[in-house]
Amino acid sequence: LEKMADMLTQLQDAVNQLAQHFCNSVGVLSTADHGADAEAKRSELAALYAQLIARTSKDIDFLLSSLPSAQCSPEVQEENLRRLEDKNHETAEQLSELVRNGEDVLQQIKDSLDTLARHQLESVCPGSGER
Repeated sequence: LEKMADMLTQLQDAVNQLAQHFCNSVGVLSTADHGADAEAKRSELAALYAQLIARTSKDIDFLLSSLPSAQCSPEVQEENLRRLEDKNHETAEQLSELVRNGEDVLQQIKDSLDTLARHQLESVCPGSGER
């Protein structure tokens, strides 16, 4: 879902950019300057805006083709969701098992540290472990 929102944001940005290119190109082409230099500059800018508009249009086409198909039936969407839920459940079970294993290892480490501390204490102070 996040990917879809990100794609829609990119699409909106591209459409806004395309509109901006159109507005800017109209503004440049309608300038009142006359003369050979102004005409050459307008021609150069017109070519630049044509490239920008074409590139942005291609970006929009790509983004549109990347969106999920509207032809995807509710049954197919439900099946995809069911598969994702199954995978999520499976992954949750694996995570729980890893957590249990980690807790077991942690307890073994604590037990080993307790035993090591007790042995060190007994070696420094013989008879201290007896009560």
